[in-house]
Order: sequence, then structure tokens, then C-alpha cells
Amino acid sequence: MSESGERAEAPIPERAGVSGTTARARRLRLAALLLLLVVLVVAVVRVVAVVGPPSREQLREQAGLTGKQELFIGVKDDQPGVSQRLKNGAFEGFDIEIAYMIAEDLGFDASRVTFLPIESEDRARRQARTADGRFVSVDLVVASYSITKQRREQGVIFSAPYLQTEQSVVSLAESDLEPTSFRDLAGRKVCTLATSTAERNLEEAGALAHGRNRISECIQELYDGEVDAVTSDAAILAGFVAPRLPGADSSPMIELTDPQPLRHSDLGADGDELWGVNTGPKPAMRDLVNLSLQESRTGRNGMRWRAAFEKYFASAQRYNDPQQVAVDRQPEPWPEDEVEVRQWPWERFALPYPHRPRPGPPPAAARGRARRSSGC
Repeated sequence: MSESGERAEAPIPERAGVSGTTARARRLRLAALLLLLVVLVVAVVRVVAVVGPPSREQLREQAGLTGKQELFIGVKDDQPGVSQRLKNGAFEGFDIEIAYMIAEDLGFDASRVTFLPIESEDRARRQARTADGRFVSVDLVVASYSITKQRREQGVIFSAPYLQTEQSVVSLAESDLEPTSFRDLAGRKVCTLATSTAERNLEEAGALAHGRNRISECIQELYDGEVDAVTSDAAILAGFVAPRLPGADSSPMIELTDPQPLRHSDLGADGDELWGVNTGPKPAMRDLVNLSLQESRTGRNGMRWRAAFEKYFASAQRYNDPQQVAVDRQPEPWPEDEVEVRQWPWERFALPYPHRPRPGPPPAAARGRARRSSGC
């Protein structure tokens, strides 16, 4: 090869070296940018974790559910269609389905949920009874528990409402009593739950109020002719008017004697009854329950609420006309019942939860408890 040719080929390795250096510089710059991006992401995550809303897992930990193996729920055991214990040991009813729905969202499948009967006067303290008669504290109370101002002032922590019904009255179908207002009950002996404000409403109307601890005791006294009528929430009374659902696996644990056809009358009372869950004193537990109800209203669990309503209340409506059993949609919450949880974009993509509904004014019934609230 000629001398001039050698001089012409000499710069080639030098250009290759320059090119390699440039590539390494670019890789270093890219690595630095990626490192900076990682640092920024970590910083943002830390800031959001500190100042943003809590995650579901944080709420579960704050509520004392992390590592918990069993969820105890206080329920009624003598209200057909709402919450009733069967002879095979199972429970059935609308409240039971709502309790299962909430429990699942708290991380407990049906096999890890234990229902315990609870009396009306023990719902505020969350004290239920075991099979051997011992009092035990339950995690939640889902027991046709009306949200009232008085109960809140006494320290009961309620969730958002999950059912809207109203006060009504039942009497024997063969009797001449067909009340359309509380005034029509004047001079009549009327049974109701002793812990409800219905006693005061009856006394104001001139009725002879007769309080019992269990609504089934009132219905039995009606069958026996000891009282003229029974008043409570329409959703509670409806199950005694309607026949038992066909195909039931077992008969009720508490069976009434000499049952007779009943007439369900609309009292035209002002105000509605809004049922809520007693979630106990931990704010995180209340938030988790409200989050479950929130998702029930906005989509993810909506079909479960609807299925429970159709099975236990819609099916009973024709036997209870003209009295409406309950409103066929989930009540709107109070603004303070809305819950936000921290959810990263990748979590939202993998497990899409419904968006948080826009807060609006609560229904008229939610703004204040009416004077005629039965407070069952």
C-alpha cells in the first residue's frame, strides 16, 4: 500500500474513538436522567403517602383488621326478610346480605364471618350474646338500626345509610282497625320496641303504648289478641305480612304460634327511617364500611345490594300494599360520609374502582330526624 494511502486511512480509528466516546456520554446522560426520574418518583410517592389520603391497607391496619381471622357482626334473629336465624344455624335476610357484602370488602369471606344475635337495647354498646349466653363485643352491628340525632349524641358511630323505609303499623286482617294516621290509634293498645321513639309518638296520639324488647314478641301478642296493633319500620313488619320465601332451606329458629293474616297500613307519618351500621369508635372502620357502601351505590357492589332488595323486599311488596316496604334505591350519604383512598394509577388500571361521586345535598330525610321517627 502506498504512503499516501496509509495517511488517508489513519484518521479512521480516531473517528471511531470519538464516536464511542459520544455514545458512552449519551448512555451516561440517559442513566442520569433515569436515576433522576426514579428519585423524583420516589419523592412524589413519599409526599403523597404522607399528605394524601390513606390506602385501603392503611385503613385496615388502623381499624385493627390486619391479621384478624374472624369478623363478628351483631344482627337481629327474629325479623323475617331483614335478619332471621334458622334452625340449621344459618341467618338470612336483607341485613345479612349487606353484612356479607361489607365483610367481603373488609377482607373477610363468608366462612370468616360470625353472626351473633343482638337485642335492641344492646346495639349502641355492640354487645351480642353467644350460644351459651355470654355477652361479647362485636366488630359491627347490622341490625335494622335507625340513624337518629339522639343516638348520635349518645355516642353511636353510624355509617352512611344503607336503607330507607318509614314507620307503619300492622293489625289483624279480620279486625276493624285500618289506621291512616297515629290519631286513629287513640285508645288502642299498640305494641312496639321499647327502645324506639315510637312509644312517645303513640303516647302523643293518645294510644296505649306497650313496649317489648323484640318485635316478634309484639307480633305474638297481636296474634293472641293482647294488643290491637304493632308499629315499627315498614321493612321490619313486611316480613310478618308476606309469606315465607319458597324453597327455604330451613324453618325459623323462632316460630310464632297461631299465626294469622295481617293488614299493613300506611300511617302517613312525616319523615323516613334511615338504617345505618354501628361501626364502633375507630374512624378507620367507619371509613372502610362507608367505602363499601359507596362502591355499592356507584357500581362495583351495586348488583349485590339490588339482588338483596329484590329477594327480600320487592318480593314482599305485593303482600304489603298499599304500604311501601322500602325505597328501591340506596340512600344518598351525608357529605361527611364520602371516603377517598389512595390509589396509584397502575392499581386503578389493574383494579378499576368506580370514581368518587360528586357530593350533593342529602335527601330531606337525612337533614334531620323527623318528629315521627320510630327510631327502631
